[in-house]
Amino acid sequence: MISTAPLIYIVIFVAVVVLVNGIYLVAFGKSISLNNRMSRRLALLEKNNNREQVLEQLRKEMSQHMNARSIPLYSMLANKAQKANIAFSPKALIGIMAAMSGLAYVGLTVGTEAAAPVRALVAILMGVGGVYVWVSGKAKKRMALLDEQLPDAVELMVRSLRVGHPFSSAIANVAKEVPDPLGTEFGLIADEASYGRDIAESLKAFAERVDSQDLRFLSVAVTIQQTSGGNLAEILEGLSKVIRARFKLFRRVKAITAEAKWSGMFLSAFPFGALVMINIVQPHYYDDVKETAAFIPACLIVAVFLILNVVFMKIMVNIKV
Repeated sequence: MISTAPLIYIVIFVAVVVLVNGIYLVAFGKSISLNNRMSRRLALLEKNNNREQVLEQLRKEMSQHMNARSIPLYSMLANKAQKANIAFSPKALIGIMAAMSGLAYVGLTVGTEAAAPVRALVAILMGVGGVYVWVSGKAKKRMALLDEQLPDAVELMVRSLRVGHPFSSAIANVAKEVPDPLGTEFGLIADEASYGRDIAESLKAFAERVDSQDLRFLSVAVTIQQTSGGNLAEILEGLSKVIRARFKLFRRVKAITAEAKWSGMFLSAFPFGALVMINIVQPHYYDDVKETAAFIPACLIVAVFLILNVVFMKIMVNIKV
C-alpha cells in the first residue's frame, strides 16, 4: 500500500510559499518586482506626485524590519527581510505567518489523519518556514542583482561626472536609468541629498543596511574625495574596475565550486528524501520497531546526526573569497 501523506505535506508547504508570493504581488503590484525597467520609486512617483511622501514611504519600508528586531523570534527573519526590502511591515509579515499556519492546518486536517497536536505543530512550522524560505529567496535574488548592477551604475556616474554634471546629478541619473533594486536605492539617496543629507552618509547607511562590501568601498571613496579632494571621476573609474574584477572572481569561484556545492546539497538532502520515499512506498516499514523503547531515542540520535551533516556540509562548501 502506497501512502500519499508525505506528498501532501510537501504540496502544502510549496502551496504556502507560492501563496505568500501571490499575496505580495497582489498587495504591491509589479512595482516590487526586481529588474523592472521602471523602478519602484518612479512607479510610486507616477501614482503620487508628492516626492516627500514617496521618500517617507520608501525610507519606512527600508528600515522597518531592522527596527523590529526586538520582537521575539522576529530577529531571525529581520536581517533577511531587510536585505530583501520586503514591503510588508513586520506586523503584517507575522500576521501572514499566522494565516499561512491556519491554512496549512486546514490542509493537513483534510489531507492527513495525523493527531491534532501533530497537525498544529507541523502547520506552525510550515507557516513560519514557508515565509522564511520565501524571504530568504527574495533576499538572495535581490543581493545578487544589486552586486551585478553596481559596476554599471558606477560607470554611469563616471560618464556623468566627465560631461560636467555634479555628483548629486550623477546619482540622480543612476536612479533614472538603472532598474531595481539599485534604481530605487539611488533614487532615495538623490532625494535625501536634495533635502540636505550628505551623499557619503547616505551611501554608508545604504552599504550597512544591505551589508555590501562593494558599496562600502564606494562610500569610502566618496568620503575621501570630499575630505581630501581629487578627481572623483578617476577614483570611481578605478573603483568600477575593482568591483567588476571582484564580481568576475566570485563568478569564477562559484563555477569552480559548483560541483562540490551540489554534491553537498545532494548528500544533505538524500537522507530526508530516502525517508520520505520509504514512507510513501512502504508506510508500515517501521511498524515492527516503533513500539520498542529504543525507537524514539534512536530517531532523536539520527535527527541530530542529520542536522550535523547538513551544518558541516554547508561549512565545507561555503568558500570565502
